[in-house]
Amino acid sequence: MSRKLLKASALVSFMTLISRVMGLVRDIVIANLLGAGNAADVYFFAQKIPNFLRRLFAEGAFSQAFVPVLADVQQHQGEEAMRRLVARVSGTLGLIITVVTVVGMLGSPVVTMLFGTGWFVAWLHGEPDGAKFELASLMLKITFPYLWFISLTALAGAVLNTLGRFAVAAFTPVFLNVAIIACAIWLSPKMAQPEVGLAWGVFLGGLVQMLFQIPFMLKTGFLVRPRWAWHDPGVVRIRKLMVPALFGVSVSQINLLLDTFIASWLVGGSISWLYYSERLLEFPLGIFGIAIATVILPTLSRRHADKEADAFAHTMDWGVRMVLLLGVPAAAGIMVLSAPLLMVLFLHGAFDANAANGASLALWAYGAGLVAFMLIKIFAPGFYAQQDTKTPVRIGIIAMVSNMVFNIVLAAILGEKLGYIGLAAATAMSAYLNAGLLAAGLWRRNVYRPGRLTWLTLGRIVLATAAMVAMLYYFTPDTLAWKQMSLAHRPLWLVSLILGAVATYLVALLLFGFRPRHLKAGSQF
Repeated sequence: MSRKLLKASALVSFMTLISRVMGLVRDIVIANLLGAGNAADVYFFAQKIPNFLRRLFAEGAFSQAFVPVLADVQQHQGEEAMRRLVARVSGTLGLIITVVTVVGMLGSPVVTMLFGTGWFVAWLHGEPDGAKFELASLMLKITFPYLWFISLTALAGAVLNTLGRFAVAAFTPVFLNVAIIACAIWLSPKMAQPEVGLAWGVFLGGLVQMLFQIPFMLKTGFLVRPRWAWHDPGVVRIRKLMVPALFGVSVSQINLLLDTFIASWLVGGSISWLYYSERLLEFPLGIFGIAIATVILPTLSRRHADKEADAFAHTMDWGVRMVLLLGVPAAAGIMVLSAPLLMVLFLHGAFDANAANGASLALWAYGAGLVAFMLIKIFAPGFYAQQDTKTPVRIGIIAMVSNMVFNIVLAAILGEKLGYIGLAAATAMSAYLNAGLLAAGLWRRNVYRPGRLTWLTLGRIVLATAAMVAMLYYFTPDTLAWKQMSLAHRPLWLVSLILGAVATYLVALLLFGFRPRHLKAGSQF
């Protein structure tokens, strides 16, 4: 089973890598077009709101509730019962998100007022930043339908994942990136406000993603006629799991929205700096953390349905080892190379050295929390696979409240100009609290306790990462030297450093006793 999990994780990681690379290209194009000023702030705001709701109605709470129930039906009732459930869920979810989307489009000024309060206050007083409020309200009307498209796309992806066809859903986000890049190149330059062209890219990207899934659903026989079935037993089970998970699984996204709210009161560019740094963090998080979590959730659900407690624990342990193996060095590398990464990727066009420096400080703070973000993706499915969504919700509430406290304290200490760094640091701190409480909950229930190999592997990882960091500090030029390098010279230096870091880490791991067999679930020292 561990070989199957490893193969599936590698496949999802590869497809996700393609998507993340395209995402980086997209962000480079956007940075070149808009930089990190007011226009960029408004665009990132307009795409962040439907993205947050996507976490609720799509990949986040819905998938965490839907997949365990669907896997249980697959194990005990067969594919015909699965088709009936998919029909009823798609009809019920489809109507709900239609209503939410229409309300969001009609009420876009109210949504902008709630989450961009600083701009709304400026608009009320006739200040220059009031133009951001008007533009954000307009752009939300364009980007909100993305929620409708992506929710149905996520439903199809959850079905395909349960059937073991992970590659399709992992590759689908590529089309969003392609659409935004295309609009940035061909549509935005023709518009008086280029950021509006990017909003249309979000709309088209969502549409294409949904259409891409249809042939695969048809091939598997799961492209069924939607039916409204609010009181269907399967839908009721999913509802009961999803309602608390709406909050629990999306705590990090809620925290990011709260960051946006506070950032609207800070110096111009704060939202953009947080966005660019967050996007770079999403690269390893998506390739490693989300990919591993995507693969293990259906497996954990089946193990729980079959009452295989040992196999359930081994699968969890394998996921934790994989996250630590990849996440710890990735976090360290991002923190050490935060400034070079931003300068190599974005320092051109409208994105200047000041923007690169501002975003690099936020990336350093976010990077400190990468391991926690990834562990949450592993620990939370340990509860959801057992159809327990209440415990993560309680923990999520604690984490969110803590995040708000951290936000207020750190933003107040750092002030208007540097407060955004405090927002990133607060998010990382609350993530560690969230991950720690989830792990403690699994430990107390004796559902999962890290094995001896996992603790030993963590020690080897820390030592190998220390060796890697020492190498990076020794060979990495200072910030002034990076700025003075030519546009062609910077990426060569960065690639060389990354390859050297990977080589150093792998060699150190082997020297400290790590072996490929330790990647297997249930492997012993």
